[in-house]
Amino acid sequence: MTPATRQEVLGLYRKVLQIAKNWQSASGQIEETMREKEYIRNEARTLFRKNKNSDEQVTDPELIKQCIEECEARIEIGLHYNIPYPRPIHLPPMGLAHKQGRTLRHQEKLRKISKPIYLKSHDEVS
Repeated sequence: MTPATRQEVLGLYRKVLQIAKNWQSASGQIEETMREKEYIRNEARTLFRKNKNSDEQVTDPELIKQCIEECEARIEIGLHYNIPYPRPIHLPPMGLAHKQGRTLRHQEKLRKISKPIYLKSHDEVS
């Protein structure tokens, strides 16, 4: 990881923690606000540490770029909708299959390809 990339990643981590510190839930209830703040902090710690310390440590520059893009997308979506949780995609179970009858394995591949960038790491951790 280059020093510039490292600074960008650390800057994103600080930005996420700052958002968590200043977070206010949509309902305005104190309990819900605290729960959402804790979720933001835990999600950030889990994902950033997973990519830093795991056996599958992210070292490929393209993969690092994808992780940075995912983080930025989740920040923007969370701030825009005032919801800290990832927005789910709604696809019917076999919604991508053609009428000619594709196999389930191919269907799962299509669903993985169609997954938005902001949900790439969500299934891996959750």
